[in-house]
Amino acid sequence: MDEFLNYLSFQKRSSKHTVTAYRKDLEQFQTFLKENQQHDILNTATYKQARSFVAHLMEQKQTAKSVNRKLSALKSYYKYQLKSGCILVNPVQKLKGPKTPKRLPEFVDEKAMQRLLQPECFANTFEGLRDKVVLDVLYQTGMRRSELIQLQESDVDIHGTQFKVLGKRNKERIIPFHLNLKRNLESYLQVKREEGLTNSCLFVTKRNEPFQAHTVYQLVKKYLSQVTSLKKKSPHVLRHTFATHLLNDGSNINAVKELLGHANLTATQIYTHNTIEKLKQHYKQAHPRSGE
Repeated sequence: MDEFLNYLSFQKRSSKHTVTAYRKDLEQFQTFLKENQQHDILNTATYKQARSFVAHLMEQKQTAKSVNRKLSALKSYYKYQLKSGCILVNPVQKLKGPKTPKRLPEFVDEKAMQRLLQPECFANTFEGLRDKVVLDVLYQTGMRRSELIQLQESDVDIHGTQFKVLGKRNKERIIPFHLNLKRNLESYLQVKREEGLTNSCLFVTKRNEPFQAHTVYQLVKKYLSQVTSLKKKSPHVLRHTFATHLLNDGSNINAVKELLGHANLTATQIYTHNTIEKLKQHYKQAHPRSGE
């Protein structure tokens, strides 16, 4: 297992979050084998045992998305073991997970985002200015929470109005930003220096410590609660919002793909469904025969 996880980290360049999740999934399967099959050796597991594991997860009322993620970890693990010559048969190669219901990405409408980013929504303090810039960066760039946390001051090209972002598998991309964000960033960096905060990370706490994942989540949830009734109020919702607003306003889907850092177009195409729904709404409201 350790060899496989090292392979993910150093060759596939998977994120720490992915490696941690895969470890937990594999250990869970290992525990299942020990408790139900009287052995805990992953490389001797059979198709039948793996199928029983999936059935066990479903009986525990785990979501289809969660089960499929665990199955994905197993498939990746056994594919690696097969390629390494440690096993002769992949026990999960033909194993299928439950169907995942398709859900459209949730996003905040444009008027709500405009209200959210008004100056009066934020305290006239270092934290207030920082929070406004964090929200604006997430909305204007669509970057992931992990990418935001990793941003260094040196990754910000103020004069060129662009960020250098390190995405999944250490893939670097450039994301432009608007002049209004440039002004806010300049103000934030000046106040940061005045506060004596010398940490090289772009976003820090008042104690000069880098942001943690839960800090960003709580920050976003706090402010989104003021303008939307969406059930989910996470940094990823702002990523969805970024992509949806660009496509609704006519942006090229391939350009949006590059800005989001998606490996393929399939991941980006889900946002076009929101655009189609908006077109349907316009049609129903405007066409004289739409109600017949």
